[in-house]
Amino acid sequence: MQPLILIADDEKTIRNFLRVSLETQDYKCLEAENGGEALMLCAANDPDILVLDLGLPDMDGVDVIRELRKISQLPILIVSARGHDREKIEALDAGADDYLTKPFSVPELLARIRVILRRQSALHAPDGQGGESTAFRIGELTVDSEKRRVRLDGEEVHLTPNEYKVLDLLIRHQGKVLTHRFLIENVWGTGSPDDTQSLRVCMGNLRRKLREDPAQPRYIITEIGVGYRLADS
Repeated sequence: MQPLILIADDEKTIRNFLRVSLETQDYKCLEAENGGEALMLCAANDPDILVLDLGLPDMDGVDVIRELRKISQLPILIVSARGHDREKIEALDAGADDYLTKPFSVPELLARIRVILRRQSALHAPDGQGGESTAFRIGELTVDSEKRRVRLDGEEVHLTPNEYKVLDLLIRHQGKVLTHRFLIENVWGTGSPDDTQSLRVCMGNLRRKLREDPAQPRYIITEIGVGYRLADS
């Protein structure tokens, strides 16, 4: 079945560009020119992904995200000219899954969509088809969530409890950007101060133990000023 993608952008030329780019890759598309129409079409058609601009005429895109998150976990990919870290963080913390800053390349857009669809497929896989095994593998890194054991190139990696929590969150949200605030609240607790330094130290130690090359990381990708994500493959 063709994945259905809803494009919400107030500029017709952008909607047309996105629709043609996606339809040539065998995706079905719906279009919305404002936030209210996007919410209505989401409720009526249950799309697989919402590609959302933040600068909509009737309501801010972040408000669209918040309204959707009250009723749905529909994957949301932001495509926006707003490129400041604060605006990216606000959208991701509101519940967006990924963020692309305009202008962007079509190959990058398609790659982000494939990552989201693969993640959704894995989440909904029946037992025995992706939901049964507790072992996660990416490259030479293997993580057994049941035994809480981490191996790299066949050798066991000893992580602290917080290092394991960070890695586990990245795995469970593979491909999605996790903001500093999200990681801090889920590792150190919701009452913790916004201590990005503790997160930075923890992440540095985790990367060292995973033998990451800072110039070409294999596993953990930094989204500067925003957060981190686990590489797709």
